[in-house]
Amino acid sequence: MIKFAVGLTATALLVSAVPASADPGQPDPVGAAPVAATEGAPVPSPAVATGPAGVAPAALVPPADAVRVESAPPASSSLDGVTLTISSEDETQKAVAPLTTAVSTREYAVGGVFNGQITGSATPPEGVFEVGYQIGCGIDMSTSGGVLIGGAFQGALGSDALLGGPGGFNWAALGLAGVGSGLTGQVGVSLKPGVVINVPVIKKNYKGVAPEVEFRDFRVKIDGCVGESFIRSYATLSRSTPQVEDVVSWFGVTKSV
Repeated sequence: MIKFAVGLTATALLVSAVPASADPGQPDPVGAAPVAATEGAPVPSPAVATGPAGVAPAALVPPADAVRVESAPPASSSLDGVTLTISSEDETQKAVAPLTTAVSTREYAVGGVFNGQITGSATPPEGVFEVGYQIGCGIDMSTSGGVLIGGAFQGALGSDALLGGPGGFNWAALGLAGVGSGLTGQVGVSLKPGVVINVPVIKKNYKGVAPEVEFRDFRVKIDGCVGESFIRSYATLSRSTPQVEDVVSWFGVTKSV
């Protein structure tokens, strides 16, 4: 089995502050019963066992405030007796405040375990396993003119008649010149229909029958987004031979955030 684990964030590391204990010398309680995770509920963070040097670390643990989301059913494709299958488990997604603080930026902390499976191949299969996220934006301002503000001022001095000519008002006697003016303005918002972008997390060459990717607290974002946004995971598994290029794609459950 080939496994790839990603633990760093795309844009920033998430640092969780630990509140000070009232009694630093008092150990934490152990032996608490595990809590079953449900969709939309925070995922519990089990303790990670430590061992001597050289022992492989435990699986990546999701943050305490990560939100479990439903995984879509597996997707499969068969060609020449070889079947490619993609599935996922333990997916988490959470909308987070962007570092830019811009209201038009959508940022998410995501994680999950994504599995590929190749069966029926007479030789060790090889190809590319890609995992990432699609973010959909209802209204796109990133490639439009955005908010447009314009205006104009018009002014004119008084005519000879107004300056004391026959039948005119004697502005000169008041030390003033006749002036006419006008002010116009406009505000426009240039928007475009929604846009969907792909944010790859990892794109890895593999060789074997069961490539796997696992990551936690990975940050993905989109800029210039106004209105409602949507997010879903995706994965693509390809098998390459000198004669055949076989590809299957899988898409996770779409969430509105």
